[in-house]
Amino acid sequence: MAKRLYVGGLPYSTTEAELRDAFAQAGTVVSATIIMDKMMGRPKGFGFVEMSTDDEAQKAIDLWNGKELGGRTLTVNEARPPETRRPRGDFGGRGGFGGRGGY
Repeated sequence: MAKRLYVGGLPYSTTEAELRDAFAQAGTVVSATIIMDKMMGRPKGFGFVEMSTDDEAQKAIDLWNGKELGGRTLTVNEARPPETRRPRGDFGGRGGFGGRGGY
């Protein structure tokens, strides 16, 4: 079963192909994705790599966590499921930014 890894501290110039090649040293990479900032259109400095087996995922963690890639130190660990977020625009029911009225 494939295991998804979080990869933080990526240089902003890193491509998905470079990320895939780096993690291929630990085994078969199912996918490699760099997360992009939607507003700015540039990488956020982190991504996800999916390895084909749990053993390869652990090998990738051992190989890359705390190591340098492109001059930056990587943080690599098992990815957690996304947290449930409150809908945007919910300011605690105060009618905007505090409901001060009259200003």
